Amino acid sequence: MNREPDASTVKLAERTGANAVRCEVVSTTRLSTSLVEIALRGSAVTLAGAPGNDIMIRLNDANGRLVSRRYSVRDVDAEKDELTLWVTTDHEGPGSTWVQSAKSGDEIDVIGPRGKIPLDPVADWHLWMGDVSALAAAYRMAASIELPGRAIFIIEIDAADDALGTTFDEGLGVTGIFVERRGRDLNDPAGLLSGLAAFELPPDLGHVYLFGEFHVVRALLVAVADRGIAAEQISHKPYWRSGLSNAEHGEPDKS
Repeated sequence: MNREPDASTVKLAERTGANAVRCEVVSTTRLSTSLVEIALRGSAVTLAGAPGNDIMIRLNDANGRLVSRRYSVRDVDAEKDELTLWVTTDHEGPGSTWVQSAKSGDEIDVIGPRGKIPLDPVADWHLWMGDVSALAAAYRMAASIELPGRAIFIIEIDAADDALGTTFDEGLGVTGIFVERRGRDLNDPAGLLSGLAAFELPPDLGHVYLFGEFHVVRALLVAVADRGIAAEQISHKPYWRSGLSNAEHGEPDKS
């Protein structure tokens, strides 16, 4: 395998203070209606960084332009030198096209680690909210909680099989709430707001992580603050924006 990434990838990595690696596709697995897991080999630990970090994939879009797409790392296997991503495929775009056509042995340029949302080390409980695109980061971060601790997930799903579970250490208290979209618009926060309203937040110190669609994240920020969660106890990152493709750097328009 040629492990030298494209020169433009190297320059971009240098500007962002990250690493550039040409990775090899190991496998792809359809997990649910909306999610495909892809395993990549090559400098996995270095690229993946800490739980909550993401990586930047360099792809050609439908017009042949080189663009970037960012994905949270789901898991890392240091012995195999592999990392896995959970990529949503319920939309059209270069990332969805790539993961659905990728096959073992393909090569892809990757930049990482990226992202600035770590797990809060002093929180007694942690709440993740978002759509299925939030699951990879949420599950990896939750697995790093110091025991004993508590992880809470309120996730909106488009299909029943998107309610993907996972296993955690026995000492971690886990609450999972999956809210069905039921035909609501992708930028409609009503489902997640109802899930939050129905849940009684624990009384001690917590931290809330909001990942997903741009307008939904904005609405959740207000709702969580209204529940008495201070600004320093909230981390948020819009992954995408309904009706608009992410920019070439992989982020949604935030204007």
